[in-house]
Amino acid sequence: MLRIEHLTKSYGDKKAVDDLSLHIKPGEIYGFIGHNGAGKTTTIKACCGILRFDNGEIYVDGTSVKTNPIECKSKIAYIPDNPDLYDYMTGVQYLNFVADIFAVSAEDRQSRIHKYADAFEITKDLAQPLSAYSHGMKQKLAIISALIHNPKLVIMDEPFVGLDPKASHLLKGLMRDICDNGGAIFFSTHVLEVAEKLCDKVAIIKGGKLIKSGDMDEVKGDDSLEEVFLELEDEKC
Repeated sequence: MLRIEHLTKSYGDKKAVDDLSLHIKPGEIYGFIGHNGAGKTTTIKACCGILRFDNGEIYVDGTSVKTNPIECKSKIAYIPDNPDLYDYMTGVQYLNFVADIFAVSAEDRQSRIHKYADAFEITKDLAQPLSAYSHGMKQKLAIISALIHNPKLVIMDEPFVGLDPKASHLLKGLMRDICDNGGAIFFSTHVLEVAEKLCDKVAIIKGGKLIKSGDMDEVKGDDSLEEVFLELEDEKC
C-alpha cells in the first residue's frame, strides 16, 4: 500500500532522512518511532506529497508520489500533529469542504459525518466556528475529515496528542477497522505503550536513518518496546 524506497531529504548540509526504505502492506498498522528531530515528520510529509525529496521514490498503491501526486493524494488521508484548520468555517462547513475536494456523494458524506461525529461526541458542536474549538475538538474534526472519503491509506503524525482517553480508544478501534477492511495505517507516535499494543509492525529511526524495523514481536523480543528503543538509542550514540 505504501512503499518507500531509498528516501533521502536534506536541509542544507543536514540529512533529515537518509536512504530510508519501508513497505507498509494492506491490513497493517505500522508504527514509526524516534526522538524529536529523527526525521519522522519529514518522512510523513514526503509520503503525503507535501514535501519534495532529493532522492528515492515513494509509491502509494503502486503509484508514484513524484509523478502522480494527485492520484496518490486521492487514495490517502493525512492527519498532522497540529491540525491547521480554517477558523472562519463551522465544523460542518469544513467537513463538507473536504468532502467536496474528494468528490464524496451527498449521501455518503452525510452518513459518514453522522457516524463519526456521533462517535466522537461533537455532533452538537458542528454548527460552531472552528475558532471556538479546543485543540482536542480540532483533532477530532481532523480525524473525521480524514475518514470522510474512505481512504485506502491513513498517514498520521502523533494522532493521539490532545485526545481524551475515550477518543483515543475510539481512534484505535477505527484504525484496526480500516486495516481489517484492506486499508493500511502508517503513523508516528511517542507513546510507545500504544505502539506496542496496537501495531503489527514498527520502524525505529534516528538521525534520519532506519535502525530497526519489522514485526512488533520480532523487534521487541521478550522486552518492552520502550526498553528496545532506549537500548538502540544508546547503542547508536
